[in-house]
Amino acid sequence: MKLEDFGYDEKLEKYRIENKLTDFEVGRVVSEHKERYIVKTENGELDAEIAGNLRFSAKSREDFPAVGDWVVLTTYDAGFSIIHNILPRFSMISRQSVSQFGEIQIIATNIDFALLVQAADRDFNINRLERYLTICYSSNVSPIVVLTKTDLIDEQKIVEIIKNIHLRIKDVPVFAISNQTQDGYEALKELIEKGKTFCLLGSSGVGKSSLINNLSGRSIMKTDAISQSTSKGRHVTSHRELIVLETGGILIDNPGMREVGIVDTSHGLETTFDRIIDLSKHCKFKDCMHISEIGCRVMKAVVNGEIDRDSYENYLKMEREKAHFESSVAERRKKDKVFGKMMKNYKKGRP
Repeated sequence: MKLEDFGYDEKLEKYRIENKLTDFEVGRVVSEHKERYIVKTENGELDAEIAGNLRFSAKSREDFPAVGDWVVLTTYDAGFSIIHNILPRFSMISRQSVSQFGEIQIIATNIDFALLVQAADRDFNINRLERYLTICYSSNVSPIVVLTKTDLIDEQKIVEIIKNIHLRIKDVPVFAISNQTQDGYEALKELIEKGKTFCLLGSSGVGKSSLINNLSGRSIMKTDAISQSTSKGRHVTSHRELIVLETGGILIDNPGMREVGIVDTSHGLETTFDRIIDLSKHCKFKDCMHISEIGCRVMKAVVNGEIDRDSYENYLKMEREKAHFESSVAERRKKDKVFGKMMKNYKKGRP
């Protein structure tokens, strides 16, 4: 396969030439396992680690390779490689790190479309959809809603769910499919373009692995049933992985995410909740928080039914979350700055 089959384009090649990286091999990261990577190249898949200078110059986790990245590397005997540089990303889907205070966790990079997967029978949650949409819009990724397991509910319920989605979410395509009967797959397959990268986002057990298997026409990903005791999906996919379909589309699967903390999402929130943002311009106070202020146009719209109350409350929740994360980042940077100054003084022999 050629690099173009993995999504390589002229902009990346131009950057490689201009930055004198032509002596290195080019590949795309297809999976990551604790800072060890599998990189797909024209000569096959390679095991890789990052070079020491890349590791020590990294200021945060964003400076490390992630699934979807284009990298330049040197290959040694037995198929082992060293990654020296990451080529520019045109998009990056990320969330708040679950374990690291004030840190960002990269979900995937260089994504064209995100398939927001929810099971129509039990997992459907429109508030979570708005959360995924916010992440997509802040990442310059086009969202597509995919409802799975439609064979487990009646047609009228499916129509109702889709109607509710369109009432709160505008201009986003919605596909209803069944992994068992294959209903809805023909329309979805027409959307998968050659050379474009699609990332799957959703909770555990919503059918992401089955979706990949059905789109590819073969069993690629392991699947499992819903837990009967908890009614929650089991974690089958344990790491991110990039898959090239025979049709030319590129899919990135992700572990199920029950926690999706939003990060730098000013643009994302403005796009997802554009109606609220437009109305906020007519509030009496410019710094209106839309909670209890006199003359709040947004609150008036909620009372009058112009804005869905659940969507309004979801917006407030994500605004608070964004503000908390931004303050966490600022606090972490302040601590890093103080520690750096202390180390600098220590090296100079100062107390």
